[in-house]
Amino acid sequence: MARKTETKLTHAPQHVKIIGGQWRGTKLPVMLKPHLRPTASRTRETLFNWLHASIAGSLCLDMFAGSGVLGFEAVSRGARAATLIDNDAQVVAQLRQQAARLNTEAITIMHMNAVQYLSQTQLQYDTIFIDPPFHNHDLAQLLEQLIKSPCLKRNTQIYLEAPSGSLPQQLPVGLDWRRQSQAGAVEYGLLST
Repeated sequence: MARKTETKLTHAPQHVKIIGGQWRGTKLPVMLKPHLRPTASRTRETLFNWLHASIAGSLCLDMFAGSGVLGFEAVSRGARAATLIDNDAQVVAQLRQQAARLNTEAITIMHMNAVQYLSQTQLQYDTIFIDPPFHNHDLAQLLEQLIKSPCLKRNTQIYLEAPSGSLPQQLPVGLDWRRQSQAGAVEYGLLST
């Protein structure tokens, strides 16, 4: 008789905590999927320190939502609203459950391809979070598509997260690096228009 062995996935946490604002301490569940890699709390703390003066009342876009922690964190800290985009139906269902649990209408969750969203939306965002699954997206090409989309306005801030050494240094005309940092094997930075 063959014995069943249990395999545990240990590549991602089972939850992440919102670290600031009205929902501080709230745990967001994270599905155990290979493409989900939530932004670490230390990195988020740095990011939201960078955004501190501009997050209140802002309109945010989380292009590759995954756990949703960047969008939920932004609204928790005073953003007027956030749109979370993901192309995984199970992830989208979990994000919708989380928004319902928090009883918020400030978060819109959309099941679609993030790049297609750029060409379809007429909304203009103050802050855009771009943290795609590592090694699945050409960030330079993604920025080219973003700069051509209608969702940018004057002084839009764009957060990028990538494996170390992967952030594009050649930027499309109209984008400039404001800050960059590194945490372990992850490099991240803030651009603005």
